[in-house]
Amino acid sequence: MARPSMLIALGALAAAVACAPVDDTATTTTAASPSTACTKDELTLLNPGKLTIGTDKPAYEPWFKDDDPANGQGFESAVAYAVAGELGFQRDEVQWETVKFDTAFAPGEKRFDFDINQVSITPERAEAVDFSNGYYTVKQAVVTLGDGKFAGASSLADLKDAKIGVQVGTTALDAVKEVVQPSAEPNVYNEQIDSINALKNGQIDALVLDLPTAFYVTAAQVEGSKIVGQFSSTGGAAAEEFGLVMEKGSGLKPCVDKAIDKLKSNGDLAKIEEQWLSEAAGAPELK
Repeated sequence: MARPSMLIALGALAAAVACAPVDDTATTTTAASPSTACTKDELTLLNPGKLTIGTDKPAYEPWFKDDDPANGQGFESAVAYAVAGELGFQRDEVQWETVKFDTAFAPGEKRFDFDINQVSITPERAEAVDFSNGYYTVKQAVVTLGDGKFAGASSLADLKDAKIGVQVGTTALDAVKEVVQPSAEPNVYNEQIDSINALKNGQIDALVLDLPTAFYVTAAQVEGSKIVGQFSSTGGAAAEEFGLVMEKGSGLKPCVDKAIDKLKSNGDLAKIEEQWLSEAAGAPELK
């Protein structure tokens, strides 16, 4: 969860990643060929012998911990070091660069080899930068008041009779209908703030929205609220994914893709997600 002293800056960040429209997401980029040579000495790097990774400051939990990307704690710090390891770098060969969120995917030269900062892969952004294969598929989260009727739900079935609120045009709306399948149609709101006020005022029992936004809502917008749990979207909605950002035409992309694909196939990415976005964040998986 984010610290209260950071809430003003966090609001801007949440606006950038919150509730991406269904039609604004892109498919994962093509993986590297198995023949791609990715030994450390052959990589195209900003600084020879060093892997330079960008992210914003402050660096918020649960993506990072203690506002220190270099400590290896938090989901994205752990992912960054896992990718670095696959590329052949030791911890002391990684250096971090502070890069504003929207600067990371703006056109132009970059001060990093790759940036990691909850950046959703979209066709528009991909015109200006290269994205890696997705390292995180955004899940949906259920938020209730701490003393709400469904605050103790431990499965999707427990939410069957809940009055659920969602924002129109988001992946959450499809997820509620296709996965949760509540007895009553969800209440649909034009603006996120309207759905938040409905939760505060007791007009709905639960709010469903993407997990990154849920962290912000519970930390900054609805006092005494909690994340009951998270679940994966299925069905027709295109999955929203976070990707590592690289300069357009980066020679490092095939090797970064190869590293992420290996971390997926050997289960390491799933373990990192479970540790930092489920257990440490208090957002258990609802099935």
